[in-house]
Amino acid sequence: MEDLIHYPSAIAQAAQQVNQINSNLMAVEQQISRYEGNADLAAAFDVDLKNDAQRKARRFEVLLVNQEYQKAMDTQIRLIAEKANATANLEYLRNQFSVAKLEARLAIAQQLTDLESRELVGL
Repeated sequence: MEDLIHYPSAIAQAAQQVNQINSNLMAVEQQISRYEGNADLAAAFDVDLKNDAQRKARRFEVLLVNQEYQKAMDTQIRLIAEKANATANLEYLRNQFSVAKLEARLAIAQQLTDLESRELVGL
């Protein structure tokens, strides 16, 4: 039962980690959106482009050569994986806590049953 005391703080830390990763992920997604917006602007105001297909191709070219965009995309992929792992860890801790609580209740119930059995026998 002593282990039960440690679970709430471990769960809180795991939840904070998920929140921090989520915050970092949102920041990277905002960066990506800015880069994509700039690429859209570059393609939209290029007078040499005649149609949507050419503008889409130009947007793709602009993003392809943008190293910061590529780094942001790599970071996004890494953070998505980190978030999935951190979320799985959080759920694991929550489930462990539930099991530990059930085991503690079972132990208490067994002690009470043993005590009642002894009283019935007269020990």
